[in-house]
Amino acid sequence: MKRFKKILLIMLGFMVAFFLFLMWYQYNYSMDVVAPYTINTPTLEKKLLIATQGSEFKNKVTGGIVDHFKADSVYIEVVDISSLPTIDPRKYNALVIIHTWENWKPPITVQTFIEKYPEFSNKIVVLTTSGEGSYKMEGVDAITGESKIADAPLFVDTIIERLNKILISKGN
Repeated sequence: MKRFKKILLIMLGFMVAFFLFLMWYQYNYSMDVVAPYTINTPTLEKKLLIATQGSEFKNKVTGGIVDHFKADSVYIEVVDISSLPTIDPRKYNALVIIHTWENWKPPITVQTFIEKYPEFSNKIVVLTTSGEGSYKMEGVDAITGESKIADAPLFVDTIIERLNKILISKGN
């Protein structure tokens, strides 16, 4: 019986340690919720939606995109990715989705949105960040990388380049 108690205590210790690790990981690496905001008037012809998660890196990328387009005649709406189920992509000329690869997959709201609107893939720019920097959804022409603050301007430039092509193209 004594041996059984030792094994039980060891297993319990591992479970507690694992639970503490999960809590630590969630606290250190989970994304913040982004407070929605808009720039310019919604009556403008060109409309850009940025759906993102909150982190120092993602906030810097989002800020760089907003700073670039806010002086132009572009209505910009920034929302958290949790709002994607309520978004109608037909209302926007271009959409940017910035998300982290979590638990070896994209957030469910991102995956569902992309799968629900494949006909709008030509006006959606996706930035996927992950620890390794190469994970992305299958069939999505995503920009991928690690969340390194020093690299944020490079990602901003790449996203702006893609957005310029979308916003300038005919029919937008």
